[in-house]
Amino acid sequence: MLILASQSASRRAMLEAAGIAFTAVPAHLDERAIESDLAGAPPGDVALALAEAKAAAVSGDFPGRLVLGSDSLVEVAGRRFDKPNSRDDAAAHLRYFSGKVMNLHSAAALVRDGRTEWHYGSVARLQVADLSAGFIEAYLSAEWPAVSGCVGVFRMEGLGVRLFEAIDGDYFTVLGMPLLAVLGSLRRLGELPT
Repeated sequence: MLILASQSASRRAMLEAAGIAFTAVPAHLDERAIESDLAGAPPGDVALALAEAKAAAVSGDFPGRLVLGSDSLVEVAGRRFDKPNSRDDAAAHLRYFSGKVMNLHSAAALVRDGRTEWHYGSVARLQVADLSAGFIEAYLSAEWPAVSGCVGVFRMEGLGVRLFEAIDGDYFTVLGMPLLAVLGSLRRLGELPT
């Protein structure tokens, strides 16, 4: 059985919908410290490093088992964003995103016994609509605190879809994990039937 090094509801829902048996175990690590060590690295590289670090942090507790780590980062106009720290922080993010292209980097890694067996990253480009102050306030009134754990301050399966005018990229990447690539790797590793 696969170990998911995450408590993300979106990632759990993706695996469940795909019929993958797994156990979710949170990875306890200082993501900000890892990001700090990678200051200046491209966002996609940081997402990959975080996905691998999450899987590796959990791997030692499950000898011989395959552990899936995943991470997502948002970059807008050259600036990287983390999950908002507060509702005011979320509003500031949305004001900054307004009318710009959001690059959403999602990465996944499979680790067994501390060794990375596979990793992959993808990016989706989301054109954010022009967001008025009134819209941002109404949106956060409806979606906060549910979006507090979301790096782009949205849930695509909820009202978050109203933030965007166009999306170029894989739907699962937007949800927070490049699921099709994960499934392909699980097949190649003999963890799923072909």
